[in-house]
Amino acid sequence: MGFPPLQEQLEVIKRGTVELVNEVELMAKLKRGKPLRIKAGFDPTSPDLHLGHTVLMQKLRQFQTLGHQVIFLIGDFTARIGDPSGRNETRPGLTDDQIQKNAVTYTDQVFKILDRKKTEVRFNSEWLGKFSASDLIRLAASHTVARMLERDDFKKRFQSSTPISIHEFLYPLLQGYDSVALRADVELGGTDQIFNLLVGRELQKDDRQESQIVLTLPLLVGTDGVQKMSKSYGNAIGITESPRDMFGKLMSISDALMWNYYELLSERSLADITALRAQVEAGKEHPKRAKEMLAAEIVTRFHGEQAARDAIEEFARVFSKKGTPDAMPTIRAAHGKKLVDIVMEAGLAKSKSEFRRLVVQGGVKLGEEKIDDAEMALPQGEHILKIGKRTFVTILTH
Repeated sequence: MGFPPLQEQLEVIKRGTVELVNEVELMAKLKRGKPLRIKAGFDPTSPDLHLGHTVLMQKLRQFQTLGHQVIFLIGDFTARIGDPSGRNETRPGLTDDQIQKNAVTYTDQVFKILDRKKTEVRFNSEWLGKFSASDLIRLAASHTVARMLERDDFKKRFQSSTPISIHEFLYPLLQGYDSVALRADVELGGTDQIFNLLVGRELQKDDRQESQIVLTLPLLVGTDGVQKMSKSYGNAIGITESPRDMFGKLMSISDALMWNYYELLSERSLADITALRAQVEAGKEHPKRAKEMLAAEIVTRFHGEQAARDAIEEFARVFSKKGTPDAMPTIRAAHGKKLVDIVMEAGLAKSKSEFRRLVVQGGVKLGEEKIDDAEMALPQGEHILKIGKRTFVTILTH
């Protein structure tokens, strides 16, 4: 098949990227008119993927659209070490059972974005699992401790006397060797991965291969608008979440953050996004409508068009018309029991102090009335409890 013109390819490839090492080499590869091998690695550290993971997948999908071959690499071997990138302490490794279960869910979820026919799924245990002690020593000899301490997170931990385990130094070397084994032309990663990706370039050169191009993309900011998206921060949007929850969380992001999500997650062209933003800024389009379009696009990607339409209607009814959801979980409790205890037993808040704080801030309602006492005892009957913007439950006290 033919490829799009060089400048068109470059525009698509560079969209949303932070760093490209380097553009001259990339152009030389593209000019050959052959499919490039595009690699991105994912350690199966949790059972589900969130939208932050899909930033890289969207870029992989763009490469596929341009006609290139994508390698979705599951780091089942490196997950045993735990990626130290951006960590201020040693990350615990995973058991083989955890890794295997997580890897299965990754392969199930990835094809919601990638074209299955144009994707090569690989596991780095294929080659790293065969490494002998001699192979590992030879690989370790390629880099010095001083070079490793150039890496920002290692440097900070060393300077603060925070322990660094020897096996953590092996992680970037093993990730870099993945590029050697796969003969990657381009490797994608988050901005926190730049050191590891550059190690891959060096190891390929040592192996007398042509060095890969390194492309970094920003870490998607979570729904809190502050920290990177992560389940551990409670600001993530999982791609297996219900259409209603996914839509609601996307609608909760700030208007400013919305444009970052558009650039990194939407399949709309940059020209379309720029035009839409101009309309919003000129007052010709409401930002809420622009956010609805983004949320609908993402929900459609993972759940289908009908689910997106239903989510829009539900959101409008619940939040615009101050209604309640059609389906709510039901909690049963003895009458007279304190509300804060009911909430904690149901897992509706992380802690009693967090729930009390929400009450003080006016973020908790029984029916249509805000409550001001987290310790209140519920009388017998049926009560609709609303916590924050999206949590609704029916409490039946008996």
